[in-house]
Amino acid sequence: MVNDLKQLLRDTVADAPPGHLDLASIVATGHRRVRARRTTAFGGVALAVAGVVVAASLVGSVGGDRAEPASTPPRPDAPTMRLADAKRAVEGRDYDVLASYTNENLNRDNGQYLDGVTDDGLILFRNGPRDGTGWQQHYALMDPATGEKDWLPDLKGVGQDQLWPVELGADQLVLVSLENGLRGAMRAHVFDRTDQEWRTLTWPGLPKTDFPRAQLGPDHRLYVRIPATQGEPPAGGWPTASDGEADDADAAGDTFHLWSVSLTESSDVRDEQLSVGDVAFTASSMMWTDRTNGDAGSVHVRGLASGDEHSFDPHAGERCNLLGFGATDDRVVMSEYCGTYDDGVRDDRVQILTADGAQVVTLQGSGLDGVLPSGSEVVNASVYAGDDDSRSGTYVYDLSSDRFLRISDGLSQWGLGGPTGDARQVMWHTPVNHRNGATQWVGRLRD
Repeated sequence: MVNDLKQLLRDTVADAPPGHLDLASIVATGHRRVRARRTTAFGGVALAVAGVVVAASLVGSVGGDRAEPASTPPRPDAPTMRLADAKRAVEGRDYDVLASYTNENLNRDNGQYLDGVTDDGLILFRNGPRDGTGWQQHYALMDPATGEKDWLPDLKGVGQDQLWPVELGADQLVLVSLENGLRGAMRAHVFDRTDQEWRTLTWPGLPKTDFPRAQLGPDHRLYVRIPATQGEPPAGGWPTASDGEADDADAAGDTFHLWSVSLTESSDVRDEQLSVGDVAFTASSMMWTDRTNGDAGSVHVRGLASGDEHSFDPHAGERCNLLGFGATDDRVVMSEYCGTYDDGVRDDRVQILTADGAQVVTLQGSGLDGVLPSGSEVVNASVYAGDDDSRSGTYVYDLSSDRFLRISDGLSQWGLGGPTGDARQVMWHTPVNHRNGATQWVGRLRD
């Protein structure tokens, strides 16, 4: 079935990259509904926007009458910054470039990628899977200062499967994948940097899933969200927005059961008995929402040492769907889609609050996606407003200083990047070769 679906997508998408369509990310993007522009997949996913459109047509529900009213996006009920408010960042003054890597043509073949930064400052470098590697993937740890690569032993048994880094530590690397295409058992591939050996864990007691929604907790367990309920389109389908696409703003949202597993013992599986939407961990707390991919509901904060909990209403816009969630000890970051208005202008937001629910600032702009990587204090905000739109590029919001900066002009069509080991680091990517390829960048924001 997976091979048949790959062939269908290749036949449907002109100039599809050969053999490396990331089906899990395509379906995940579809689950974010047709209004989610793209998946910012920290884990090095090479996925063209065209592929996302196909996936949305496979899993989304389109139809209904034109959405009303359609005028202009409302102003958030919070201090607000628009894209034009961002200051132009200057290399050497506001940030430093640590490394870069260019793939000239990702439409012709898969490439080589910077998949994240380890806690001790090395870059996880991935080669393939692509024609030149026999459709296998090989990993190295790269020194960003010299470009020298220390190639790791081959990871057996993964072939062309998509892998996502969940820990890039000084002692070990942890990547997760699914055993079977679009749905299956989650597995973790753990590389011991001292012994220079890989081992793969599966957990028979963990329910199967359609996507490895896993993150590392401060207790060094993997916390996994297993689908529970999925919001349904209204009768007759989603209304049609001014740009002719289905508008699923104010969706009901999805929920998940939260489980956790050990990274050392395959029999150590725990049902956390908690229904969640999105989840984020900090060194001292766990935060979660009621739902995701729709109305978020409340935000809940639990102190890990005390067990004390409190909740608050984030006061997102009445039409806002939660698409991304992150946190530091004193900040909550929510990426939202809040509808499409006249002339196809989207109401996309990155809402930043305190851990007690006070509004700090909301970034607002058409085509804006925001993500706060685990352990980071820099919100990475990518904007795609069209190939010829001057607003497209990468922006950052520094939670420690409340600076809003523009790092780059232009955004490639590929979902690239990974976790960063330093709280001040940021990864971004820019188009090359008429948007057929991309340059990845790793930088560090100055204090």
